[in-house]
Amino acid sequence: METFLTILLDGLQFSSYLFIVSAGLTIIFGVMKILNVCHGSFYAWGAYTSAFFIGKFSEMGLPDGLGFVVIVASAIIVGLVLGFLIEQLILKHMYHRDEVLIVLATFGLFLVLEDVILIAFGTDPYFAYQPMALLDSVEMGGIVRDVYGLTLIGVAALVAAGCWLLLNKTKWGTILKAVIFDREMGISMGINVPFVYTLTFIGGAILGGLGGAYIAPTISVAPGLGTEVIVLSFAVVVVGGMGSIMGAAIGSVIIGLLRALAVHELPQVELFVVFAVMAVVLVFRPEGLFAPAKPRKI
Repeated sequence: METFLTILLDGLQFSSYLFIVSAGLTIIFGVMKILNVCHGSFYAWGAYTSAFFIGKFSEMGLPDGLGFVVIVASAIIVGLVLGFLIEQLILKHMYHRDEVLIVLATFGLFLVLEDVILIAFGTDPYFAYQPMALLDSVEMGGIVRDVYGLTLIGVAALVAAGCWLLLNKTKWGTILKAVIFDREMGISMGINVPFVYTLTFIGGAILGGLGGAYIAPTISVAPGLGTEVIVLSFAVVVVGGMGSIMGAAIGSVIIGLLRALAVHELPQVELFVVFAVMAVVLVFRPEGLFAPAKPRKI
């Protein structure tokens, strides 16, 4: 029973941070039809920024509770700055280009941003354990868990609820759906599509940064951080369906639980299991399990 509970909680915690990152990726694709490879850099920059300032504040003797403010602020700043600059300076001029060129451009940006991290933060790992230590641990079913790790599940649930409310209960959600359904029709209705694209990309970047910033206290923040997460995020959106928030949520849970099971029972096939599931989905349902319906034009 303890092993089952450990696998379940490990899987849900991993699924949670993966969903936060994947939600940003799938929102950008759903609205803008861009496969954003540099999304992993938002995650890495969020983690580095959060870890750096949490460490600095701790050295200054400031309360450890400020770490939670730093986490949120890091995600917002990374999303606003990187998201705005990348969308305005590069992607804005490529929307009518071939999709392969956009993928290559974002891949190039990913490599550049990874190198800039090395210049800005160096090669030594960063540790920002203060927020996790502040919340201590709790015993559940005979096993001890960090409370901070459990809050990650709650944060993911809030992100999912926020995305659902935004898309289904707000005017902005109606505008997004109109642009997703038919960009040209949206323009003819007076929707400022370029502005929608800019805000969408920034919002997706903030979610990517939040995933990195929130996970930073639980890991060693080191170079190459963004590479694994972008690969796993692509696996999530492929399994769940590109452009679907529900798909990202369910895909994250599937990938997270399978990975946790493999780590505990057969660690040598940890990543194989993830990509085997992705391959099966690609063969039998290439659009993903919960891909949004595509409009038919007549």
